[in-house]
Amino acid sequence: MGHAPGLTEGQRLNWLRLIRSENVGPATFRDLLRHFGSAGAALEGLPDLVRRAGKPIRIAGLADAEREMEALAAMGARLVAIGEADYPEWLRAIDAAPPLLAMKGSGVTLTERPMIAIVGARNASVAGRKIAAILARDLGDEGFVVVSGLARGIDAAAHDAALAGGTVAAFAGGLDRLYPPEHADLAARIIASGGAHVSEMPYGWEPRARDFPRRNRLVSGMSAGVVVVEAAERSGSLITARLAGIQGRTVFAVPGSPLDPRSTGSNRLIKEGAHLVTTVRDVVDIVAPMLGRVIAPPPAWSENDIVEPVTLHMPDEGDRAILVEALGPVPTTIDDIIRFTGLSTPTVQVLLLELDLAGRINRHPGQRVSLID
Repeated sequence: MGHAPGLTEGQRLNWLRLIRSENVGPATFRDLLRHFGSAGAALEGLPDLVRRAGKPIRIAGLADAEREMEALAAMGARLVAIGEADYPEWLRAIDAAPPLLAMKGSGVTLTERPMIAIVGARNASVAGRKIAAILARDLGDEGFVVVSGLARGIDAAAHDAALAGGTVAAFAGGLDRLYPPEHADLAARIIASGGAHVSEMPYGWEPRARDFPRRNRLVSGMSAGVVVVEAAERSGSLITARLAGIQGRTVFAVPGSPLDPRSTGSNRLIKEGAHLVTTVRDVVDIVAPMLGRVIAPPPAWSENDIVEPVTLHMPDEGDRAILVEALGPVPTTIDDIIRFTGLSTPTVQVLLLELDLAGRINRHPGQRVSLID
């Protein structure tokens, strides 16, 4: 698959400033890029948008962006933009893919290979860790890179066994904020063996509870399939499996004893349609025919060196009132909003951008939005 030309250093700094600005998440970033044509133009246009939204936001400064890039470079890491060769192939296609990934370790030789995630319980049994290790090693032998979250238990066993075949660890915090800290040796061995660490969070960011599901969407998003080994009810591994389903990835689960609460979640996944796994062939035979079919990201992600200024239709207060009245706490598709309000698509897009930047809406998978009370 072809890649967009790499960003210039100035463009990369603008991308970093934009994604680090207050209330600018991946979906908002993409919409801003689509409207303005470049991150630089979006940074210039942001003050007008937020002024109309009635709530000032913090726009990341150039000095802060330069400091983050310097700090990453000092630890041997770099920022990879979506569409560039180092960016994981399958991650490009997920809803609200991170526009920038901090990456340490091997580049395109690793990220262009097919990936499979292995996730599971932190308090894993010896048997669980053993099957995770067997699957990870065998997947490497079959040419797959193993992705996981560097957590205790199943994650650590999978990473360790996948060192020879290649493995990627997704961080919930900044690349300099390893969690858990006792995995420093494993993290170092992942890099030494030609693997990689990735994170979408800022350098120096301490991971919080809400950052782990966000990290999990990277684990599943990079992968053609997700294998769950031991997962209790309401575990992080089940969140990863749910995200994998939303992203159109294949979900696999290793069956466990009905007497072991660590297998309750993984057994339920099998009941609900996940593929049962006992050997690597159960994964490879299903995933292999899908490889090479990933959908390319929308053209709005690419940035040209010369950008024609975009003339935006500026909505009036009446338009804004109609849109806000149409929104509610139930996630609604943008197409339905356009259809039922009678407002034009550009008007709705600009108004949603304003509300998003003001922190007044939540974005959901499937191009849906809801109003925050």
